[in-house]
Amino acid sequence: MAKASVAGTVKTRLVPPLTPEEAAELNTCCLRDVAENIVDAAKQAPIQGFAAYSPLGSESFFDDVLPVGFKLLPPREPTIGRSLFHAARDLFAARYSSVCLVNADSPTLPTQFLVETVLRLREPGDRVVLGPAADGGYYLIGLKQFHRRLFEEIDWSTERVFRQTLARAGEIGVTVAPLPEWYDVDDEATLAVLAREIGPCRSRASPYLNGYRAPSTAAFLEKLATGNGGIERLFGRADPPAFPPPPPRED
Repeated sequence: MAKASVAGTVKTRLVPPLTPEEAAELNTCCLRDVAENIVDAAKQAPIQGFAAYSPLGSESFFDDVLPVGFKLLPPREPTIGRSLFHAARDLFAARYSSVCLVNADSPTLPTQFLVETVLRLREPGDRVVLGPAADGGYYLIGLKQFHRRLFEEIDWSTERVFRQTLARAGEIGVTVAPLPEWYDVDDEATLAVLAREIGPCRSRASPYLNGYRAPSTAAFLEKLATGNGGIERLFGRADPPAFPPPPPRED
């Protein structure tokens, strides 16, 4: 699920500490890394990468950013929920046996989470694979069949999304296979988490381990740290904000 990097329209909750232009550049870096992560996962599982993009008319931007072999899925409606709905329905209409929708805000999502999703979707029986995000949403939803109810009556962009999606799955009797929690980069606090995971504030104390290396995003963070005020400008202090509570870990 991808949005073209137009300054002032992407990652606006990161302005400040970033400028609109820096936020747009970060968006591009995240898109590159998420797409390359999917390419890496495709070496271990049968995956065809798509970008369900917006806005219409930005195709050339994605042609430049996405890896060779990625396909584009044009937009139908601008809202998050309806974009997810249409992307899932359109891909099933194209006769794919399963569909996995992934956000573009988690550049360090472990590749193994993507591979595990495919493996679970290839098992017998209907199910939904759901990756909970630290903010209460989800970073990934995998489907074996198109269930429109999973996208209805959801308070999108709130901390209730994951919980409400579980409830919708329960209503229609579909089993949910959960993945480990990960985080989206969409505000100052999660930018700090990212900086400690792969950027200039790397710390062994990071609660997020074994993530994708995200080379484009890491290079962007290094560039920010060495110019125009460095890390103090980004976070308003010598040290970035404290981490949120660590996510639960599977044994």
